[in-house]
Amino acid sequence: MQSGWRYRLVAVCGATLWVAGAVVVANAPLTQMALTAIPPLDNLQPTTYTNGQLLDQIATTLLITLAVLWPLFKPRPRRILDTISLTHKRVFLTAAVLATIGYFDWSSRLPRTTLVATVLFLGVVLPMWFVAIRRRPSVSKRAIIVGDDTIVMKKLYESATVPIIGVVAPSGVRSSERPRQVADGGMTIESASELPRLGGLSRLDAVLVEHDIDTVLLAFEQPDREEFFGALATCFEHGVQAKVHREHADSVLVADAAGGDLVDTHLEPWDWQDYAVKRVFDVAFSSIALVCLAPLVLVITIAIKLGSRGPILYTQTRTAAFGEIFTIYKFRTMRTGEPDTAPDSDENHRITRVGRYLRQTHLDEIPQLWSILVGDMSVVGPRAAWTDEERHLEAETSEWRKRWFVKPGLTGLAQINDMTSEDPREKLRYDIQYIRQQSFSFDLKIVLRQLYSVFVDVGSLIGEKIRTR
Repeated sequence: MQSGWRYRLVAVCGATLWVAGAVVVANAPLTQMALTAIPPLDNLQPTTYTNGQLLDQIATTLLITLAVLWPLFKPRPRRILDTISLTHKRVFLTAAVLATIGYFDWSSRLPRTTLVATVLFLGVVLPMWFVAIRRRPSVSKRAIIVGDDTIVMKKLYESATVPIIGVVAPSGVRSSERPRQVADGGMTIESASELPRLGGLSRLDAVLVEHDIDTVLLAFEQPDREEFFGALATCFEHGVQAKVHREHADSVLVADAAGGDLVDTHLEPWDWQDYAVKRVFDVAFSSIALVCLAPLVLVITIAIKLGSRGPILYTQTRTAAFGEIFTIYKFRTMRTGEPDTAPDSDENHRITRVGRYLRQTHLDEIPQLWSILVGDMSVVGPRAAWTDEERHLEAETSEWRKRWFVKPGLTGLAQINDMTSEDPREKLRYDIQYIRQQSFSFDLKIVLRQLYSVFVDVGSLIGEKIRTR
């Protein structure tokens, strides 16, 4: 594992060589001919440069690419999928900047063919490079305790089977500030109260990197608090294993609750390959659907504006993975100023005429495809609950937050079985079943069943209109 300045040096030098090589390869006549032979790139004109002009192109591309890739040069542990995703985002941003420069008649601009070939090349090699050099947890186990409950800290310390090097806790939690040193650089610690305080909860991200931590023991008095799931989210981002005391197992997703006092949280219930396939499917599904439904979106937009006063879209804050908040978009189906809740006998008069059709055909949820495209949601997953509704659902079942370990979905196993939040325990059972059984084929079955349901609803609506005429 590279560390500190060594990682930065390796990352920067490697990226420099790959970028320079990409421009050289993209500028080669053979590459240009091969690229322009592929539809729809056959409209591009092969353009190659030599000597000073080529060096100018390399320098420009290097300057922009290294600046855009700067976050990847920070030495920190990342999961494979996160590394690939972040690298691709940065490569696409680089392409956008280079394309903007190409809009102007500057001598340093890249020809379109060279730009496309360079971006394609970097989109393949740079993710592989950063995955190869990414920081990983070392072989030796190094754990810390994170939390605010000294009693739970003591229990975790006594139950731990890995070396604990310190505590990350609020300033009010007592802990030794100066651990005793021994010859091999380790610490002589006889009880939890002697563990050194490595910083507050806000420094957890930095502590994981600085001390090469691979295991975190969570010791919060109330595992349903924001700090608890914030720590879990940080562990998830860094690929660090998180453990909780058995008493807190009901609040997290666990693979197996049997054994001692320490329980492993199932931060990644799916393999990274499954995440990659799922994300590719999400992007493909949402982008194709948005393009195909664009004419329908225009018709719905006009109908909403002509039908009633108010905005076209309705926004609402909902809960995402690890309790984070995101904004969800739907076509407005109620009159301005009225809460957009499920219709019942007392609320039917609030729904607009257009809104009633949108709800019956599920077309009001088309804007959520954008949330899927940008990564806030997935096509398949537990239904995202309103932030206000979460409190009520958690009061109904203590295990509700186990749903937080995956992205919310547009549809899911609970939805296709007509299960709503009115029965949170049964809904949770379906959601946990989906998390356990998730696979690409399982997602496809759920999507097909949901599409079939939509077609049935649309067909019923059309049939009803025909019969009433």
